[in-house]
Amino acid sequence: MPIQSPWINKKVLVTGGAGFIGSHLVEQLATAGAAVMVVDNLSTGRRENLLSVDGAVQVHEQDIRQVAWEKVLSGQQYDVIFHLAANAYVPPSVERPAWDYEINLAGTFRLLEVLRSLKWPGVLLYASSAAVYGDPVRMPIHEDDPTVPISPYGVAKLAAERYIAVYSQLYGLRAALLRFFSVYGPRQYKQVVYDLIQKIVQNPYELFIHGDGTQMRDFNYVEDTVRAMMLVAECGVLRGEVYNVASGRACFIHELAETLCRVMAVQLKFNYSGSVRRGDPDKWSVDISRLTALGYRPKMSLEEGLKRTVEWFFSLKSRV
Repeated sequence: MPIQSPWINKKVLVTGGAGFIGSHLVEQLATAGAAVMVVDNLSTGRRENLLSVDGAVQVHEQDIRQVAWEKVLSGQQYDVIFHLAANAYVPPSVERPAWDYEINLAGTFRLLEVLRSLKWPGVLLYASSAAVYGDPVRMPIHEDDPTVPISPYGVAKLAAERYIAVYSQLYGLRAALLRFFSVYGPRQYKQVVYDLIQKIVQNPYELFIHGDGTQMRDFNYVEDTVRAMMLVAECGVLRGEVYNVASGRACFIHELAETLCRVMAVQLKFNYSGSVRRGDPDKWSVDISRLTALGYRPKMSLEEGLKRTVEWFFSLKSRV
């Protein structure tokens, strides 16, 4: 007998569901049989990200700061909320910290207050970030390590985490916190992988790289990230606990660039800036044992993930 999907007929709300990670999540939920509602203001999300599930999901176009949550949640009994709507990048938070606070913390708090007042019985999964750790005190980074963010973005994400954990303890909210590391893949129009691909296309002779190439990250393919999110919703303790969501494999930036050049069949000179951008930590490697204890195993190798991302990038160029 085939195993029935635990998502069949589940009602799921995904904030930020037209964005990079959100749209991949929505696709997988819909494929698994869930009835999905997306809330997204389409400032960075795109309707075309959801073309594969067009007609199978509902899309409510609204800013997370303006959603009438009482009306949304009273009108429909959602089983799970994946809260991804946010400013997802460090540099804008450094330039506009008040704006970042309104979206990433105040917007989340308003949702929490409505969930508390309604005594909402569902499951909340919050998309947090590795930025809460700042420059780690040890590696690999464990969920119980100190959190000392070095950007307004990291501060807002950490504060939202703490609110959710306390609401879980005080009010019985069933919730888990997901700290994403360097997620990459198709539909990501920013961050290091996309930026490097674009630079290689623009100049196949020389590649400019921030820092000195020894910065270390954990690059996790978006489909692996989505599988981890769904797994936590199904199997997590859901008492406000934290999960590192990553591949468990550390990678130097120069290794990333070399692998990408190999995938794209180019040979060029690397030109390093020597300094990193404000708010960016230097090195990250990640302990994902808490996630693997639930049964998670990353499936995508870095080389294959980069290959798929490059193919997507060139598919965009072919449409122009």
